[in-house]
Amino acid sequence: MNTRSLIVALILLFSPLVALAQSSMTDGQVMEFAIKENEKGTSRADITKKLMEKGVTLDQLRRVRSKYDKEQKGSVMGARNISGAQGNTRLRSNNVEVNGNPHYRNRSEQRIPADVSQRQRMLMTEERDGYYDDELYGLGVRDSLEMFDEIYSYDNQKEDPTKQVFGRNIFSNKQLTFESDMNLATPTDYRLGAGDVVNVDVWGNTSQSYQCTVSPDGDISIEGYGLVSVGGLSVAQAQSRLCSTLGSRYQGSQIKLTVGQTKTITVNIFGEVENPGTYTLSAFANVFNALYMAGGTNTIGTLRDIKVVRNGRTIASVDIYDYILNGSTQGHVRLQSNDVIYVGAYDCLVQVQGKVKRPMFYEMKSNESVSTLIKYAGGFCGDALEDNVRLTRKKGGALSVYTLDEFERGTFQLADADSLYVDSTLQRYTNMVEIKGAVRRPGQYQMDGGVTTVRSLIERAGGMLEEAFGVHAVMHRRKENRQLEVLSFNADGIMSHEEADVVLRNEDVLFIPSLEDYNSELTLSIEGEVLYPGTYDFAENTTVEDLILQAGGLTDAASTAKVDVSRRFRNSGATETQTETAQTFSFSLREGFVVSGERGFVLQPFDEVFVRRSPGYSEQGHVKVSGEVPFQGSYTLTKKNMRLSEIVAQAGGITEHGYAHGARLLRVLTPEEKDQQEVIVKAFMNNSMAIAADSNAIKRKLDISDTRSVGIELDKALEHPGDDRWDIVLQDGDELFIPGQLNTVSITGEVMYPNTVAYNKDMRANDYIDQAGGYSLKSKKSRAFAINPNGTIKRLSHYSHVEPGATIIIPSKQMTEKLSATQAISVTMSLASVCAVVVSAIKK
Repeated sequence: MNTRSLIVALILLFSPLVALAQSSMTDGQVMEFAIKENEKGTSRADITKKLMEKGVTLDQLRRVRSKYDKEQKGSVMGARNISGAQGNTRLRSNNVEVNGNPHYRNRSEQRIPADVSQRQRMLMTEERDGYYDDELYGLGVRDSLEMFDEIYSYDNQKEDPTKQVFGRNIFSNKQLTFESDMNLATPTDYRLGAGDVVNVDVWGNTSQSYQCTVSPDGDISIEGYGLVSVGGLSVAQAQSRLCSTLGSRYQGSQIKLTVGQTKTITVNIFGEVENPGTYTLSAFANVFNALYMAGGTNTIGTLRDIKVVRNGRTIASVDIYDYILNGSTQGHVRLQSNDVIYVGAYDCLVQVQGKVKRPMFYEMKSNESVSTLIKYAGGFCGDALEDNVRLTRKKGGALSVYTLDEFERGTFQLADADSLYVDSTLQRYTNMVEIKGAVRRPGQYQMDGGVTTVRSLIERAGGMLEEAFGVHAVMHRRKENRQLEVLSFNADGIMSHEEADVVLRNEDVLFIPSLEDYNSELTLSIEGEVLYPGTYDFAENTTVEDLILQAGGLTDAASTAKVDVSRRFRNSGATETQTETAQTFSFSLREGFVVSGERGFVLQPFDEVFVRRSPGYSEQGHVKVSGEVPFQGSYTLTKKNMRLSEIVAQAGGITEHGYAHGARLLRVLTPEEKDQQEVIVKAFMNNSMAIAADSNAIKRKLDISDTRSVGIELDKALEHPGDDRWDIVLQDGDELFIPGQLNTVSITGEVMYPNTVAYNKDMRANDYIDQAGGYSLKSKKSRAFAINPNGTIKRLSHYSHVEPGATIIIPSKQMTEKLSATQAISVTMSLASVCAVVVSAIKK
């Protein structure tokens, strides 16, 4: 099959959808255009773009491909060229597949021979399946799960590169076939043989072209002349023979012989290869191409001495390393029919580990040294210890170790199973000193002629900072046994030449402390009625007034009559504990923040200042009144014990439509009250009483909110102003709502049909429940209750009176299991625990 035609056909089949415009190109013109563009080297994408611009449709591409397939399969009787793919081109194609070689067969039809090795079968299967995957990618129908499986299996099958033999996988690379370029200029020493197609061109006085195939006897047949023997001749010799033979017939004309389609050759590959045997190759095949066909060398095959035998004589010895590392083409021996390629076993396999650029196994020749091995491994890494390389040898019944320097590596000969290890550079310095702390440029410095002492190191670091505490500099030095020792000295004295300089050693670390580091640990704190309470850095001579001003000054609620200072005891010379743990000082502030009439109480480190809240300060409180009053809105609490009756009086009293008995009060919970509720909820939810009760119901009942309803009787409070029983004291944030006249009653819960009905003073609770269809099967009648509009709750019996605006609630029976003795004890203890928590919360 013509390779160029196959490429063009694949381009036509797997190109994206083209524009649905009417094409003016015939099928033959489409194929001819694609062939020419492919010969120019135009990419598949560019060919597709150009065809789209010419209006070629997908249907036309498929039709051309169908013609091409029928032409190749011979399904149309007598058809020679119905697709336009062949034309008059003289380009060669790889014709090996015609002779049944599985490696060059169309991969979508590739047959895997039964006699190949397991590894070769795996590679050929992957190669064939990879082609199918390419088709699926082109059509956009690749299965993502299948792709994931392939990626997973590939990651799990990858070999550790350090365990591989360098160069051995070159023949298993599917992208590297070593296939010869079939359309290169025919070498002048190429010898013609049976199967070669020869083109003979005559021009001048006579113009004529002949295409002949060399017969098994070595002859070509020239029309009108006869047989000319060219078998075994080189191209140059065949050209000379044709000129001498046909020259008399075509006088005054030029005669040129060129080689068209080449013959195939048969090569035998034996020895340590994956698939030894006889292979049919193209006439331009070389040793590398033949080895690829055989799957490369096996696990013991050599890569350094592959022999090519021709007519019983070795004509070449191929070194794969020479080709890989040096690009040498010495191994590109052009093969001839009946050549024998023999791969023997390796002589010496050596492993390289450690700090080289390509650690793995290498095959070495007997005359190659350790230096050559390191060169093969890519050379040393940047952090390699090159002075001494360790080689381990496994011969003589025991292991031997050799430490090789630079000179020994050039002459030391390697043996099979040797192992070379290159260590890394030690994490140590040979000429480094370091300076830290209060200097201008801390860091590591090179020990040289300019840096040898403490003074020279400080000078190289830009000198000490102003806040440096140089009188007590510290240096860490390693002794000969690598243990640290500390040296203390006066760096200020050394810099002023008042004290002797200190000579540095390798890896000395000099530290200059800072007063700022010491002072950063000293703090002052201020709490209470200042704008910015918190912790502040200590500064000498700070007074109480200074710290208050630094904290933003006093708030409006601050007391100037009492400011306290707490001071810790710091007696470093004490020999026993003492009872007192702190001192307290109290002051009063006057105008200008003068403390007690005298300025100057100086704070010490860790002092705590407390600015108290003035007992005569209180912020306005407000109560919101809405509903049936003349003047709705917010009212200020003018005193701490202001009551309901007073706030209603300020709002103008209740209108004639107001229903005082139904008034309700909503109160905002204080932080303390919310804390009490959280304690109660946690006590219920964390104890085992949920065994006998619905924990979700408990949680719903005890949900924490920001407000709660306060049950009041406003009508009685107005009748008895100041009476603690009815006229309750208001709090900041209270909201009082006075409704209009109410004339309905709602019934909900476990009744047949929850309902709202008109109020009737003659009806009782049972009458209202009947208005809702009566009790349901799950109702707990004995627990019925009513929520009055003023927020009070009342237990109900059948004949209880119900207030207008009330809501009657019939609870449901809780499905409980009978408690065992153990569970009953647990519930009892839990109830006792909850009660104790509630009592404790109430006392707070």
